[in-house]
Amino acid sequence: MVRANGAVSLRELARVVQTSEVTVRRDVRALEAEGLLDRRHGGAVLPGGFSREPGYPQKTHLAAAEKSAIADLAATLVEEGDAVVIGAGTTTQELARRLARVPGLTVVTNSLLVAQALAHANRVEVVMTGGTLRGSNYALVGSGAEQSLHGLRVSKAFISGSGLTAERGLSTTNMLSASVDRALVQSAAEVIVLADHTKLGTDTMFQTVPTDAITRLVTDEHAAGHDPTARELDALADCGVQIAIAPLGLAAEPPGHPAPERHPQQPPPGAARRAAGAPSAAAPLPGQRRPGTHGGPPPGHLPPRLAGAR
Repeated sequence: MVRANGAVSLRELARVVQTSEVTVRRDVRALEAEGLLDRRHGGAVLPGGFSREPGYPQKTHLAAAEKSAIADLAATLVEEGDAVVIGAGTTTQELARRLARVPGLTVVTNSLLVAQALAHANRVEVVMTGGTLRGSNYALVGSGAEQSLHGLRVSKAFISGSGLTAERGLSTTNMLSASVDRALVQSAAEVIVLADHTKLGTDTMFQTVPTDAITRLVTDEHAAGHDPTARELDALADCGVQIAIAPLGLAAEPPGHPAPERHPQQPPPGAARRAAGAPSAAAPLPGQRRPGTHGGPPPGHLPPRLAGAR
């Protein structure tokens, strides 16, 4: 399965071979000792996976239910009339499908998949970056994409990646993708990372967003239920990242109506920062760029809502 897909989750392996995740984890450890694969938190990848990226067909089958739940919850963070940027990825593609019903929304993206998901949304304006097409993930990259984002100011950036750790932040396996992702997040007042549990604790070659620049993380409930991903969540929360946990099978409120936070009576250490549902809006973290702090392009180069969006 790893050879066919590039990566696989322990949960999926356990389902296929009809055994427990504990047994699968032990066997994966033995396969790693033989040099047949590399372990990652929540799964396994081909040897050399630190720099290897599965293609789009493989990614669509990894943690599909978790990505859907994350997209449901992330959509509640978007309000009518917002201007946002959305990066490339299968999770962000799921988010875009849910945003097609948000009136007055403007979306800037370098992803053909995100643009396609919003192509027939009557009241959503889509702005594509320039750049060179990277076929493995249907994203526009390179200097053209980065230059088209210069001077852009929006309220939120939704971005995914290949790995996320408290020590290093969000990372990806491709240098060109990393450069465009950096340009995307620099345009936003809030940076929202969408990452399922298989990416937590995984570190890949190119850093895209340092931990102190991440406003909040939206992840799935498996991340909070198992070590070491739960420890990674606590470490991220200690760094100031707001944690939103998406239950599987979440029936999301319509976009623009945040789900309620969960307030346990006596939360364990760190758990108060892992609220289920969308946290309230937060001010940008120290060092994070705010809208309007740098000069934008002359009026008319972008839709009006992109200039000084709050």
